[in-house]
Amino acid sequence: MQLRVVMSSNPPASTRGAATDAGRARLVTMPATPAAAPGLSKDLDVALTSAAAMLRSSEVVTVLTGAGVSAESGIPTFRDALTGWWARFRPEELATPEAFASDPARVWSWYALRRAAVRHAQPNPAHEALVWLARKSPRCTLLTQNVDGLHEAAGHEDVVSLHGSLMRVRCSADCSPAFVAPESMDVSGSEQAPTSPPPCAACGAPLRPDVVWFGEPLPSEALERARSATFACDVFLSVGTSNMVEPAASLPWLAASHGATVLVVNPSMAGQRTGPSIVPLTGSATALLPRLVARAWPARR
Repeated sequence: MQLRVVMSSNPPASTRGAATDAGRARLVTMPATPAAAPGLSKDLDVALTSAAAMLRSSEVVTVLTGAGVSAESGIPTFRDALTGWWARFRPEELATPEAFASDPARVWSWYALRRAAVRHAQPNPAHEALVWLARKSPRCTLLTQNVDGLHEAAGHEDVVSLHGSLMRVRCSADCSPAFVAPESMDVSGSEQAPTSPPPCAACGAPLRPDVVWFGEPLPSEALERARSATFACDVFLSVGTSNMVEPAASLPWLAASHGATVLVVNPSMAGQRTGPSIVPLTGSATALLPRLVARAWPARR
């Protein structure tokens, strides 16, 4: 399956609520609660408590993360990074095989600039909360669209990276395996003199970022693991993603159609689907994920 962006002025049609059996986790109706926690509306506070109870009772959890999880580590989202002289380009003009073939220096410099920004970033409380969730859940699979490596830096031992890694480079002719880019490759040059990609030591072809560009297929093993985890879970947690880049965008709704409850944590619900098995939790990942996990497992230390 190839990477593509789905843009629509109208939200997708509501997901049909699939029938759930007794073995599936469900949103728990909680008794009357006291006043909302500071910083939360009463409705969000109630929804967060209900979602936490459902998360704690689940047996199989699948998590999908997007750029919103890393934003508060100082890493701009894909489109927010288009500043300065990069502002005249659309992201798709810098992240396709055709763009690289047409102007490899421009594309390489764009990714070198992004890699330099990511290199010294640190995980934030949202990354740490997901590590705790993985340790407490009987079975948890973390899928990410992010290419920054912050989940691994936070201590996550098994991350399914759907879109590759910004911190690795590989031969554009696919003659050799990918490897971690040294800091010396982070030089991005200038508008007048962008930095050309170094040659592959084995064949001389230009190196390229080890990421999935628009129009390229996702790694087959990662995609298969993602689909298996989506169909197996009773709770699907979508965090910090607009769910617009396919094929990852369809995963939460596939989980819902197979009887899972989908928790959507994002600052905006624009474009997200709605339905009886979809629970919106409106807010940033760093504000809500630590609270969600702490309420699911109150004995957290």
